[in-house]
Amino acid sequence: MIVIVITALSRRVSVSTPIAMVVGGLALSFLPFIPEFQLSPDVVFFGFLPPLVFAGGYGTAIREVKRNLRPIILLAFGLVIFTAGVVAVVTRAFVPEIGWPGAFALGGIIAPPDEIAATAVFERLGVPRRIVTILEGESLFNDATALVIYRFAVAAASAGAFSLLGAGTEFVLILVGGVLVGLLGGLVIELLSRRVSDTPLAAAMTMVAPYAVYLPAEGIGATGVIAGVTAGLVARHAMRHASSDTRVVTAAVWQIWLFLLNGLVFLLLGLELRDVLRATPFTPAVVLGAAAIVVAVVAARFVWVFPATYLPRLIPAIKRVDPNPPWQAVVVVSWSGLRGVVSLAAALALPADFPQRDLILFFTFTVILATLIGQGLTLPVVIRMLGLQRDGDTAHSEAHARALTAEAALRRIDELEDDWPNHKQLIDSLRGQYEHRASHVESHHAGEPGEAEKELVEHTQIRRELIEAERRAALDLNARGVIDDEVLRAIERDLDLEEVRMEA
Repeated sequence: MIVIVITALSRRVSVSTPIAMVVGGLALSFLPFIPEFQLSPDVVFFGFLPPLVFAGGYGTAIREVKRNLRPIILLAFGLVIFTAGVVAVVTRAFVPEIGWPGAFALGGIIAPPDEIAATAVFERLGVPRRIVTILEGESLFNDATALVIYRFAVAAASAGAFSLLGAGTEFVLILVGGVLVGLLGGLVIELLSRRVSDTPLAAAMTMVAPYAVYLPAEGIGATGVIAGVTAGLVARHAMRHASSDTRVVTAAVWQIWLFLLNGLVFLLLGLELRDVLRATPFTPAVVLGAAAIVVAVVAARFVWVFPATYLPRLIPAIKRVDPNPPWQAVVVVSWSGLRGVVSLAAALALPADFPQRDLILFFTFTVILATLIGQGLTLPVVIRMLGLQRDGDTAHSEAHARALTAEAALRRIDELEDDWPNHKQLIDSLRGQYEHRASHVESHHAGEPGEAEKELVEHTQIRRELIEAERRAALDLNARGVIDDEVLRAIERDLDLEEVRMEA
């Protein structure tokens, strides 16, 4: 109930919902009738995280990710390692009692940004699609990188030793293991999507799928995050084998589920803040250290992003294919390093006897608040000041694609006229509908059945053939790079709805 109310209020005042949830949770935690709340890290890692990373993979535009693979890799792996190192050095300099293992653990905890918080701002304002693609691609893999750094830092604190070669080897094995588990899970999803026709059952299986890949991957010592992302990527293709009814219902179920999960996790983060603040000794050294760490986190992203953007383009072959982006876009990517739920869960998961655990928790929450609220609230201002706008050709691209798919349906109608000579009236009617659509869409953005039943079945089959022709045409346009995944999803959804209405 609180999530729904805060979401409604945040949309009315045009504030990012994750920010409103954190602030609302913190305010509620100080009310006398609100009981003390402690969020278990297992609830986040094994309850919230699997569906969130699976949905991230499912909703990813694979073609766009491939096109932007270089910046995504530089951010998801290079920037995370760089940020963790910078934070460790700054933490050790300002708070020496925390020790190197604790400093690197903190670095791994707060290194990965939270894509949900940033894209919530982008959806309201509109920015070039490439920025969103890069940040979404970064978020798919940076959590795994950061959690591996965190895991090794905790192990080093327990064992008192650290091997860089061993850590590097294990890092590769953990990632490969996660990919393999995710691929296996995705293939199972594809097999089931071909065989299960019951809509509620198929939708329920997609809700179980994230846990079915995440938990086994963690169980064998691999990364469940990469497994969930990989399975989500495969599931996107697998769901094309499901019925239109299944896709429509599943999309609606997941939309509501993700809305509640995202709202709850940020609300719970705010509720947890009160206890962290009470357990922290607010000495001048601690406050100064917290400020230095926040500055280090924000500055490290700028220091990495600008050279990582422009230095590779000094190579002529790269610059010819991918010219320099405007500096305004690079500033927005640099200012979009908002931290969130993964950092919270990792901090809470520190062993109870970990050295300076309360201090690490305080620094983590400080960075989350400073970036989520400070950068999150100013991000819209930065975007407006820099004059960034959503790509202007998206609407035209979608209209052009719809015209091409309608033309594909018209070609199929000509073929069906020969196959169904007794249904000329329906064929002519459908031809008129599709001719109108093709010419105006771009400018206006148990036994033998009886004769009646048989005719209805045949009419349905003809119309389904045309919808399938449009769907194949849209997939072909996407495969040839004429339209991006966002346009493809919009067209697929409309075709699914049309097929569902036809069967109703």
